[in-house]
Amino acid sequence: MSLAVDLVMVLLILTAAVWTILARDRRDAVIAFIVLGLLLSLVWMRLLAVDVALTEAAVGGGATGLVLLRACARLLPVEADGALPGLRLQVAVGVLCAVVGACLAAVILSPPEPAPSLAPAVAAHMEDVGLKNPVTVVLLAYRALDTLLEKVVLVLGLIGVWALAPDLFWGGRPASLRAAVPSGTLTFLARVLPPIGVLIGIYLVWNGADHPGGTFQGGTVLAAMWLLVMMADLGDPPETRALRLRRLVAVGPALFIAVGLAGFGMADGFLSYPPGYAKPIIVAVEVALALSIAVILGLMVAGPAAKEPDQ
Repeated sequence: MSLAVDLVMVLLILTAAVWTILARDRRDAVIAFIVLGLLLSLVWMRLLAVDVALTEAAVGGGATGLVLLRACARLLPVEADGALPGLRLQVAVGVLCAVVGACLAAVILSPPEPAPSLAPAVAAHMEDVGLKNPVTVVLLAYRALDTLLEKVVLVLGLIGVWALAPDLFWGGRPASLRAAVPSGTLTFLARVLPPIGVLIGIYLVWNGADHPGGTFQGGTVLAAMWLLVMMADLGDPPETRALRLRRLVAVGPALFIAVGLAGFGMADGFLSYPPGYAKPIIVAVEVALALSIAVILGLMVAGPAAKEPDQ
């Protein structure tokens, strides 16, 4: 039964991947990509990698899918003949993906014996950090610089999105996210789900210190609730020049950098934590990062300013 479930999941993933490549409509391709992301999250759950599964579902399938759908909506209508690459190019892309997949499979299925791993070293020093989730220990302690750079890249990505706005609209509001035809179901969900979603997002952030969860997962859920409200026309996207908004974008990375610099005086160096205070410092950084991630992802989906700033 276990082997049968694995085979079914493999077939579904391959079907979604082929659908993504061969779909003639942009929206169909994006939907197939979202389905692929959700299926991959099930695979990670099957491998007992809960943190990776949550990240894949929230970011890989959810946030990225929303950004792609938003991009599809903003593209100008074009003739079907020239809208997408031809069949030859699509087949070439499919063959290239198959080759890359085969190479990855060869590497994964023939690991060295014994397989190299730093898991024992992480487990041996988890008590020094005070956290019980090894993934969070790696991301916020042993590889904290990589995590910091990822957050800075998000801020730079948002600046790149804002830079697409014409000079006349700089600092104004993005275009409305509401659907062309109002939906009573969407409005109902936008009134009911956000309180529940906010609690789930907060729980994922708080739970990430000792159990599966974290800033990306929680921040993405918070961003989804905000986007749901805007899509139901219960709130407009904010002006990008708003000082409070920009502070929320910068608070996570700024606090992370400040904590890192404080490590020179309180510990052994940059991004080092003083003994006995590592956990509360990391939790505070995660809370600030979750707020920044939620705002950044929401603003990325909203897109560049499309209206002049209010006087």
